[in-house]
Parts: sequence; C-alpha cells; structure tokens
Amino acid sequence: MYPSGFTKGQVIEYYVRIAPYLLPHIQQHPITLKRYPNGTAAPHFYEKDAPRFTPRWVETFAVPRRAGGTDIRYVLLNNLPALVWSANLANLEIHPFLARAPEIQRPRSVVFDLDPGDGVDVLACASVAFLLRDALRRRGLQSFAKVSGSKGMQVYAPLNTRITYEETQPFARELAEQLEQAHPELVVTRMPKALRPQKVFIDWSQNSDFKTTVAVYSLRAKREQPYVSLPFSWEELRRAVRKNDPAALHLDPTAALRRVEKVGDLFQPVLELRQSLEAPRRTRTAGSG
Repeated sequence: MYPSGFTKGQVIEYYVRIAPYLLPHIQQHPITLKRYPNGTAAPHFYEKDAPRFTPRWVETFAVPRRAGGTDIRYVLLNNLPALVWSANLANLEIHPFLARAPEIQRPRSVVFDLDPGDGVDVLACASVAFLLRDALRRRGLQSFAKVSGSKGMQVYAPLNTRITYEETQPFARELAEQLEQAHPELVVTRMPKALRPQKVFIDWSQNSDFKTTVAVYSLRAKREQPYVSLPFSWEELRRAVRKNDPAALHLDPTAALRRVEKVGDLFQPVLELRQSLEAPRRTRTAGSG
C-alpha cells in the first residue's frame, strides 16, 4: 500500500488493533471513503456513495444531495467487521462528517483545521493551536488537539448539544478572523495559497454539513510511509515546540499503537463533554488575557 513496504495486511491489522479507540469516534458518522486500490503511489479516489457490492451487514445512511436528485448513501463504520471491510477496500483514510446520523445537521464539535504554508511546519500549527485554545478558554470552552497525520493539526471544541452548522460555522469564522487580526504574521484565514507562506491557514469552513475531517486514529496516505492522526496533550505539544522537535508529533502505526496502549484515548472527552457556544466579542482582542 505504501512505497515503504507497508502492506494491505498491515493496514488491516492496524485498524483491527486500533478499533477500540477509533470506533467510538466514528460511530454513526457518515463516512467518505478515500480509496487507494493500487497503493499510495497510484491514483486514488473519493467515494461517497456506498459501493454496489457493499454487504448488507455494513450499515449505510442516506443523505440528500445539496443540488437535489438521488440521495447519497454513505457508509457507516459502526463495528469491527465494517472497519475491516473498509480497510480491505484500501480505504486508507477515514473521513467522517462532524455530525451523527440521523441528526446530520447537528455537529458534535466546532473544528479548526490548521494547515501550514510553505516555510513552516507542524510546530507552527501547534503555536496557533495554543492561540485557539486560549481564545476558546476565554469563552468557557475546553478544546483538544490532534495532529492530522500529514502536515497540520486540528483543534476540536466538543459541544454534544443541539446546535447547528448555522451557529458553529460563524463562530469558527469569527474566532479565526480575530486571531488573524491579532497575529497577522502567523495566521491567515483566507483560502488562496499565495497568502500562506510562513503562515498557518485556519480553515474554519470545515464546519459545514457537506465537509468531512480526517478521523482521529485514521491512517494517512500523504507520504511514503504511513503516519497516524493522533491526539496529543497540550503539555506534549508545548514540549515539542520547546525542543523544536516536529518528529515527536509524527508517529507511524506501530508507535501509535504503543502510545494508545500506554496513555489511552486522549480524545475521549470529545465524545461526551457538553459545552455551549458563546458568541465571540469583537471588543476583546485574541491576545488579551
């Protein structure tokens, strides 16, 4: 599956072993498949509609198309057999909605996707993650960070309440733009890549009913060897930044499994913590305490 020699059997073995930690985070979330049938060095494709050959024991959920027409029947990877079936299809990366079926208009979290531009790396993302953590904390919200398994990071503020994207996306956008105003040398919130060198792009638009975010504990297919999207504590992130050690935040499947067996699921609070949004206040600056 990977130029490094990591095989489909190893992909399946990884997902079997990580399943107790991964499955709670994707339970009832519609999944976009990202399949690499001939490995990561060959073309891949995204698959939203469940394949024709999807077995009956793999659950699906119909989601209306934004442009109308026939519903999209998304796969739900709710159990180990479904997860193994997915891995056997060379679905290396798992990309769930932020909402659970059947309430697909109710996101479980606000998410900030941090993407480093040219000239900066995951440590710059960690620095922006701290700014987000502090800004969210001032609004009474706890947050949790994970590396993407590629170049960037995501910061989640769990909600687990009856809220809609019409509330979460404006919140995320305004908070991100406040950080951009306070830290223009480091943060950018606009899409053009020409604006991103030496900065971290905060993608607030992930808070949409038609977008997916890579799942915690998913493999990634961005490099010659597999890395894993993993949660880290704020202290671990601070230590990596202090030591200028980006390698500490890039773990392969073997290291990822050792880690979760030792520290458990650091993302578990994202599943249960109930929090309410407070609208950002423009009278506050993002750097104020």
